[in-house]
Amino acid sequence: MSENGFHVHGPHDHELEHASQHGGSDSFTGRIAVTTALLATVGALFSYQGGATQANAGMAKNNAAIKKTEAANQWNYYQAKSGKQNLAELGLELAPSSKRDHYTQAIERYKEEKADIKKNAEKFESESKDWDDKSDQLMHLHHRWAQATTALQIAIALSAIALLTRRKWLQWGVYGLSAFGIALGLLAVAHF
Repeated sequence: MSENGFHVHGPHDHELEHASQHGGSDSFTGRIAVTTALLATVGALFSYQGGATQANAGMAKNNAAIKKTEAANQWNYYQAKSGKQNLAELGLELAPSSKRDHYTQAIERYKEEKADIKKNAEKFESESKDWDDKSDQLMHLHHRWAQATTALQIAIALSAIALLTRRKWLQWGVYGLSAFGIALGLLAVAHF
C-alpha cells in the first residue's frame, strides 16, 4: 500500500487474491500440470532406454561384422590349404615312386588341417549370425521405445494445447495418448 492509501498490485497477485476469495485452485490446470510433469519424467526414461538399446544394437552389429571377418579369414586360410593340397596331389601324379609317400602324407595332413579350419570358419559364421539376430532384436526394442517416447511427447504437446484452450476433450486426448505411450513402453519392457 502506498502512502496515500492507493494500492497497486500485479496480475499474479490479483489471481492469487481471486483464487483465495473464490474457493481456491483450478483443478483443470492442476491436473494438466501434474500429468505433463509425469509424462515428461516417463518420457525421459523411455528416451534413455531407447538410446541405450540403439547403442547396444550397434555394438551387436559391430560384433557380427568382426565375427564375419574372422570367418572370412578362416575361409581364406582354408582355400590356401586347398591350393597346397592340390599342388601335393599334382606332385603325387608327377613324382617318382620314391617321393610318393611324402606327397601322400602331405595330402592327408592338408585334409585334416582343412577340416579343423572349416569347423572354425563355420563357428565364426554361426557367432556372426547370433550377433546379427541380437542386433535385430535390440533394434526392434529401440523402435518400440522410440514409439513410446514419441507418443508421450505428442501427449505433452497436446496437454499444452488443452491448457491454453481449456478444452475438456483435449484433456481426455492427453490421457488416452499417454496410456497408449505407456502401453508401448510396457511392450518394450516385455521385449515384445
